[in-house]
Amino acid sequence: MRKIIIMLLTLAVTLPIAAQDDTDTGMWMSVGAQKKFNKQWSMTGEAEYRLRDGFGASDRWTVGMSTAYKPYKWLRFNAGYKFMRDNNEEEYSYHKDGTVNKFTPSYWNTKHRVYASVTGSLRSNNWKLALRERWQYTLKKETTVQRWDEDDEEWTEKIKNGGARHVLRSRLQLSYDIRSLNLEPFMSTEWYNAKGGLQKIRYTVGADWQVAKHHNLNLFYRYIDGKDEDNTNRHVVGVGYTYKF
Repeated sequence: MRKIIIMLLTLAVTLPIAAQDDTDTGMWMSVGAQKKFNKQWSMTGEAEYRLRDGFGASDRWTVGMSTAYKPYKWLRFNAGYKFMRDNNEEEYSYHKDGTVNKFTPSYWNTKHRVYASVTGSLRSNNWKLALRERWQYTLKKETTVQRWDEDDEEWTEKIKNGGARHVLRSRLQLSYDIRSLNLEPFMSTEWYNAKGGLQKIRYTVGADWQVAKHHNLNLFYRYIDGKDEDNTNRHVVGVGYTYKF
C-alpha cells in the first residue's frame, strides 16, 4: 500500500513539471494555532509568508482568522477573513524602438479577503476522498506608486486602481491515513473559476504529520498552472506548523 502511495505522489509531481519549463519557483511558510471547542466547533488563527523569484523576493504576507463547524464526520463548513499585503513585480513600458519608456519598481498593496466553504468527504478504510467548494471575495485597495520616466529623467506618481473579485475554488483531494505514523499523505487538484472562466489550476502533493500531541506539520509541493495573464506558472514548496489545543 505504501509503495502505491509513493508511486501516485511521484506521478503527481513529475507530470506537471514535465509539462512546463518556463516557470517561477517559490516557498510558502505558515504558522498557526487552532482551538477546538467541542466535536463540532473550532477556530484557527494563521500567519503566512511567501517567496517568489527563485526564493529571492518577497511575494506576500497574510494574517487571518477562520471558524469551522462540523455537524457530521463527512460534512464541514468554514468561513474566515484574511488581511493581505502583496509585493507586485516591477513593471516596464517601452518605445516602439524597444527602448525603455517608463519603469515602476516593485511595490506593495493591500487586500482584504473573506471566504466561505463547504467540504464533503467519503471514507473507505484508511482512504478519504474530499470535495471542497469555496467562494472568496477579495477587495484590492487603490495604491499610489512611484514611476521613473526615462525621457524626462524624473520620478512621477501613478495611481494603481483597486478592485473587487469573486472566485469559486473547487478542490478534489485524495488522502491516506497511516495511523501507525500519525501521517496522512495527500494529493489534490484545485480549479479557480472567476469572471471570464478558468483562472488557474493548483496541483498539490504533500502530507499532514502529527509530530506530537499538540504539534502538527504540513509539508507539500505545489504546481500552479496560470490560465490568465495575471497568474504565473510556478513551482512551490511549502511548510506549515499548527499548534492545536
